[in-house]
Amino acid sequence: MDDDLDQTLDAVGPRLRALRQQRETTLAELSAATGISVSTLSRLESGARRPTLELLLPLAKAHGVTLDELVDAPPTGDPRVHLRPVTRHGMTLLPLTRRAGGIQAYKIVIPAGARSEPEPQTHEGYEWVYVLNGRLRLLLGDHDLVLVPGEAAEFDTRLPHWFGSADAAAVEFLSLFGRQGERAHLRARPRG
Repeated sequence: MDDDLDQTLDAVGPRLRALRQQRETTLAELSAATGISVSTLSRLESGARRPTLELLLPLAKAHGVTLDELVDAPPTGDPRVHLRPVTRHGMTLLPLTRRAGGIQAYKIVIPAGARSEPEPQTHEGYEWVYVLNGRLRLLLGDHDLVLVPGEAAEFDTRLPHWFGSADAAAVEFLSLFGRQGERAHLRARPRG
């Protein structure tokens, strides 16, 4: 059992480095987000320092992963599906569904300070977005909109569109996307 523990802990350093590089984060930025010194972070990534729970918890939070994912813990028999976040174009997408076809749901996080030049995209499908936190800038065709918490928008994704933060703060929103053009069906009140 000690060999398994040692192997698991030895693999944490390279996993930490890979997560940080995937998110294009520097050691200094990660240090600012976690309160862990650059020196300690560097030693953790190189394997020169053994990870502790006090170090791993803020790192898991900063990277937006569970502690199990961070240490690649073996499955526990838990029947729930643990979907893994993906980072694309500076945004973290957390899939909330895992079925082929139909409408797919995501929680999307645009981190604070993630300012990028708008590059509108088009593709087949239909999307519905709902802002949870922050101010979401949505370029949609000729429209330049800012959505705030509680606001939603829906659109055909064949129309050029782009998402970003309206300011330097983080933005969190939900996205329902149907590749074949399925629309979200909303009901304002229960059927009588």
